[in-house]
Amino acid sequence: MTQTVLTVILILSMALPFGGYYFSKRKAHSFKISLGVNLLLFFGTLVTADMLLFSGHIYGAQEAAAASAEGWRYIAAALSTGLSCIGAGVAVASAASAAIGALSEDSGIMGKALIFVALAESIALYGLLISFSILG
Repeated sequence: MTQTVLTVILILSMALPFGGYYFSKRKAHSFKISLGVNLLLFFGTLVTADMLLFSGHIYGAQEAAAASAEGWRYIAAALSTGLSCIGAGVAVASAASAAIGALSEDSGIMGKALIFVALAESIALYGLLISFSILG
């Protein structure tokens, strides 16, 4: 019963703000408000669901401790790869757009522009290497 109610609340927390934005005047300010409400309701529902669904007793703590340590390694590897890819995406977006703008004015600086874009892309590779070292 609790899982069904939380599932319905989670779906509504995603649908209501977008429905409000869709039926509003669609201004930039209303989009920011809808996005903020969506994030607040979505993550609030997730935290509440975690507290309600995972607040029971833990049995077999010895086996769970070993499995928990293994799980933390996977979470750390996923976070290092995921966050570095997000950072690389932001960096490539700004570096590539600046490089295209600079190339439109002077085509002789293509090598320098490619170096800056490649440096931004290497951030994702560094995160992937870190995740391999965490798992290895």
